[in-house]
Amino acid sequence: MNQPLTRKTLGRTGLEVTNLGYGAMEIRGEPRGREVSDEDAGAILNAVLDAGINFIDTSIDYGRSEELIGEHISHRRSEFYLASKCGCAATPEAAGEHIFTRENIVAGVEQSLKRMRTDHLDIVQFHSSPSKTTLDDEDAIQTLLDLKEQGKIRFLGSSSTLPNLADHVGMGVFDEFQIPYSGLSREHENWITRAADAGIGIVIRGGVAKGQPGEGGGVNDTWAKWDEADLDALLEVGESRTAFMLRFTLTHPGLHTTIVGTKNPVHLRENVAAAGRGPLSPDTYAEAKRRLYAAGVTAEPA
Repeated sequence: MNQPLTRKTLGRTGLEVTNLGYGAMEIRGEPRGREVSDEDAGAILNAVLDAGINFIDTSIDYGRSEELIGEHISHRRSEFYLASKCGCAATPEAAGEHIFTRENIVAGVEQSLKRMRTDHLDIVQFHSSPSKTTLDDEDAIQTLLDLKEQGKIRFLGSSSTLPNLADHVGMGVFDEFQIPYSGLSREHENWITRAADAGIGIVIRGGVAKGQPGEGGGVNDTWAKWDEADLDALLEVGESRTAFMLRFTLTHPGLHTTIVGTKNPVHLRENVAAAGRGPLSPDTYAEAKRRLYAAGVTAEPA
């Protein structure tokens, strides 16, 4: 039976976030994404909030997504937490790259505030998992702390992956991490636990293994591991593979929310319904992990 979306405290931020969030990359539009009209973008963004989702993640890099958020749901700003990225191209020096200078970070945050018609961002995350050396050399942490002091951002985050994630956890300055993870891509599994145990808020991306089964094709298809592990045998009656994968992600005890992007209202309702079914049973979760391990889908030690 489907239940309302549950909420968890996002680490030491204290933000009470729904376990299902929304990733706005899917409304970035062309040329890097699929075409989306202003009307459709507005419809999906409002449907996200109507479904009770209260965490939205975007980026300067995601085409028109910030502008569309500002245009269509800025009047509902009190209903959701808003996370974006920094280090993306916001100044001429950063064109086509990620640069973590004070000038580029400040320009990016100011641009995001203007585009999304808000006076603050709840979380600003370093994009593309910069090294500790880069952050230290550019004094990037202090830049975000200064923006926090000015009230323009509330919490410091990073979109982090191994190997730099290990250093990021050890730095002790981050309030939140966005980390890629799913049952079919488990390398960060133990690091999610370690970061959450340190009081850091955990936002998972890629929690439905980046789309529908079969995307990618051939031996490079991540979903081939699903077949190798014979996870179909664990599905509940009427449950889709993507719904099971979303619930697998939500079962990780260190997760606070997972962002899933779509511009399709039907897919959004399916995601909400899957999340509403709650985590997998302990027995199903353990068996899924056993089968995946046997298929070579393992986690890096933390």
